[in-house]
Amino acid sequence: MHVFLLKLPRQSKRFIMLASDLVLLPMALWSAVALRLGNWLPDMSHLWWVLLAAPAIAIPIFIKINLYRAVVRYMDDKVVFAIFGGVTLAVLLLVAVVALSGVQGVPRSSFVIYWLIALLYIGGSRLLARAYIRRFEIKVGGGERTRVAIYGAGQAGVQLAVSLQHTLKNFLPVAFFDEKSDLHGCEISGIPVYSPADFADVLDEESFSTVLLALPSIPRKRRQEIIREMEGFRLSIKTIPGIVDLVSGKATIDEIRDVEIEDLLGRDAVPPSPQLLYECIQDKAVLVTGAGGSIGSELCRQILLWAPKRLVLFEMSELALYQIERELNMIKSKADINVEVISILGSVTHRHRVEMVLRSFEIQTIYHAAAYKHVPLVEHNPIEGVRNNVFGTWHVAEAARSAGVETFVLISTDKAVRPTNVMGASKRFAELILQGLSQLDGHTRYCMVRFGNVLGSSGSVVPLFRKQIQDGGPVTVTHPDITRYFMTIPEAAQLVLQAGSMGQGGDVFVLDMGSPVKIVDLARRMIHLSGLEVRDEAHPDGDVVIEFTGLRPGEKLYEELLIGDHVSGTEHSLIMRAEERQLPWMVMQGLLNRLDSACHDFDCQEVREILLEAVDGYQPQCEISDHVWAVSSNA
Repeated sequence: MHVFLLKLPRQSKRFIMLASDLVLLPMALWSAVALRLGNWLPDMSHLWWVLLAAPAIAIPIFIKINLYRAVVRYMDDKVVFAIFGGVTLAVLLLVAVVALSGVQGVPRSSFVIYWLIALLYIGGSRLLARAYIRRFEIKVGGGERTRVAIYGAGQAGVQLAVSLQHTLKNFLPVAFFDEKSDLHGCEISGIPVYSPADFADVLDEESFSTVLLALPSIPRKRRQEIIREMEGFRLSIKTIPGIVDLVSGKATIDEIRDVEIEDLLGRDAVPPSPQLLYECIQDKAVLVTGAGGSIGSELCRQILLWAPKRLVLFEMSELALYQIERELNMIKSKADINVEVISILGSVTHRHRVEMVLRSFEIQTIYHAAAYKHVPLVEHNPIEGVRNNVFGTWHVAEAARSAGVETFVLISTDKAVRPTNVMGASKRFAELILQGLSQLDGHTRYCMVRFGNVLGSSGSVVPLFRKQIQDGGPVTVTHPDITRYFMTIPEAAQLVLQAGSMGQGGDVFVLDMGSPVKIVDLARRMIHLSGLEVRDEAHPDGDVVIEFTGLRPGEKLYEELLIGDHVSGTEHSLIMRAEERQLPWMVMQGLLNRLDSACHDFDCQEVREILLEAVDGYQPQCEISDHVWAVSSNA
């Protein structure tokens, strides 16, 4: 019967509401007269037309104010006010009709009672129907909708609950959790509020499978603590956008997403220094190489917001360039930013091309993010890795010096410290080039910023793990003890922009990456956050297995940020200045000439020897692969 009523056509439901009002309004008037006279069976035979006039007057008013178009289960405050206004107007008109007719036997004060009872009958019938429907949906909706609990009964949580009840049909909210004790035991939108201490008991009672975090403005550290407390319950944990995105209009309260690993590993942001950001960006012509990459694109987004004179995007990939240009133009349009954005297709290895771009657009600041960063791929393609990472940096740096660029910032990596792979060695060689050029007289200030893995980048394990979990596993980890430093892309980009302003010439800046994270622990947490269990000896019936595949070519167990122990602080708490060994520029020129010849001849062994000679601590972990030797011997 319940299901039949809920599935009736909309017109049928409107007819039922109208028919109930036709019955309730005469009952309300009869009840009002009976109460006024103190007689439960008043003689109203001569007033039959007044009983009929009550609905005859009210129903057209209700139709006019669209009361019958309101969906009962989604009825809100606006409908309540509409009922109040409609009933009041109907009573006033009825009073006027009775007064003009001169009929006797109807106490005038009974109309006040009629008004109150009509409000109770018309409004109450709809509120009761709404409550009944919602209770029925909660009782039987588990088979069709995902039962969820909302953590946070503040404004964001309430708005989310209303959105779920009214708009998002795939989620059914059954419980609130909130740390405010004065809310415990209350109901919000018909949903009970519990203490987080009762989480396990409520989970058993309500059988929800997902928790939605409605905590857009709490510190990241507290968010991490809450997520950690719920990880052991085999629940899917999702969240709503942060307060910044909500306020800026980039997202809405009902845009539910998976808890990102950034929510677990990221730190509360340290407010940037406006002066450091202004110095190299505001009213400057800025160029970003590798503008379509993970770091390069985020640099572009943040640079755009600090009002440069123009922003030049230099990128080798046509698709990546198109995507970032389109995104930046959308940001400009939404934020009403008047900045010239110029897209240039080109390779950083073409020095003349780069110099012409720098001169044509009068570039003052360069952020050099173009690089090959995937360790195994570069290990199997050492010549291209060196060409792009070493000679790409050298050519752009020389072009900057020739064109009179003020500031050149290299985006470096922690893999440049005592490297075990070609990628890391090539990035350290690039650092040595900038340190060597800084020894020469010139207008350009060179500096480099070194940091570890960024979450969500093209080479990050996070997207890979997420895909493997969605496919049911296995999740592949190279080694049980492998650890990495992690930082969010926005935080890394913001620190890079600030570090560039502190460079004096040849500086190596190191970002505070926090504590290293074991990759196997990261994999376990991502599995748990998906509402799944790791299948191992302790949980043989788990959902996803973790497999250890062995270290990849050139991969280290641990990464470092410093070559030596000489490090000093800067005016920013998360940026340090390292003092490391440099090579004279004359020596670097000789090494570059030899390296260029070796790359031209595709002599991989000579390339390795030169990197071993130049880069402190370089210890290759694997032999040159057979296919690389084959190409080298046929070159």
